[in-house]
Amino acid sequence: MPGPRNAKLADQIKVILASTIERRVKDPRLGFVTITEVRLTGDNREATAFYTVLGDDEARAGSAAALESARGMLRSTVGQQLGMKFTPTLTFVLDATPDTAKHMEDLLAQVQVNDAAAAAAAVGKQYAGEADPYRKPREEDETDAAEGR
Repeated sequence: MPGPRNAKLADQIKVILASTIERRVKDPRLGFVTITEVRLTGDNREATAFYTVLGDDEARAGSAAALESARGMLRSTVGQQLGMKFTPTLTFVLDATPDTAKHMEDLLAQVQVNDAAAAAAAVGKQYAGEADPYRKPREEDETDAAEGR
């Protein structure tokens, strides 16, 4: 589990990467990129930056190539601004969170459709047994218990 210093450093790297990508990376392949999270290893030697791209698969591929080509400049900028003895190596990974969220929304929509179909099928149906299948104590058992028998 990374400590608070590690988390603070990861947040600083995230801010530096986001601002540098916005201001200094002039690659035409770069789409609308958002850095969502940065994770550091315990020894702060490797940083993994997760990002999302607005657009289709072509925009994602172009942005991935642009980030890969700008990786050295981004790493040196991180090193200059943080003043660390050793600047972590950068790895860019496309964040799968939006795709996972879309998949979950699709599953929930399918469940709602299935529930509506089950409710429609239940209209006009009756229980196979009694409406309330749970056993209840008989009245004489209640009176016996009240009288202490």
